[in-house]
Amino acid sequence: MQENHAARPLQPGDRAPNVVLDAITRQGKVAIDDFRGQKPVLIGLFRGLHCPFCRRQIAAMAELTDALQEKGIDSLTVVNTPIDRARLYFRYHPLPNLLAASDPERVSHKAFGLPNLQFTEDENEWPRKVSMNTVMSMRIDMPGELPAPMDPMAASKFLDKADGYEITEDDKQMIAAGHGQLVGEFLLDRDGVVRWCFTEVEEDGRHMFGGPAPREVMSAASNMAV
Repeated sequence: MQENHAARPLQPGDRAPNVVLDAITRQGKVAIDDFRGQKPVLIGLFRGLHCPFCRRQIAAMAELTDALQEKGIDSLTVVNTPIDRARLYFRYHPLPNLLAASDPERVSHKAFGLPNLQFTEDENEWPRKVSMNTVMSMRIDMPGELPAPMDPMAASKFLDKADGYEITEDDKQMIAAGHGQLVGEFLLDRDGVVRWCFTEVEEDGRHMFGGPAPREVMSAASNMAV
């Protein structure tokens, strides 16, 4: 198993490390180096499928697959969910053309420099620590899905109920180890160099529980020389 740990989230100009993971939506393994020298690739590193915000970000990323492929860019979604649980989920919630990989140890998140946020009683040290008061003061605004802006905990419970998502023992284990895992998306060129990124680390956490607008992703893709 790789033990790469980046000290900070990778930024444009950084070379992405190789990570080898179990493929979910096909058999065998999938690696970052599978794309190197071949095609640019958009890498999405998410919390487990237990996270309703990540489930929506994954679906949004999957919707861009065809448009990205028209530009010669592949996509890889990575989830902090054990392989059997992840395969079962995508069997009942298929996303066309999705290439996904399982990373229960969060090897890829560490290698790309995404920290696992620690929740504290009253200490804030972004992006390493955040107090529960700070978290509960946040408001998630998702018109059409939430009846009103909600704190993250209430929003998560509401969305899980709306989705009919039941937390399993596998989910509980992932939550216990990586409940505060920050996420992000990284667009790599054919040499494996980061050309664009969007992470929850940026702007002191103002991006938490949200993802990039599709137009932002496609603008970055258009600016990439394929």
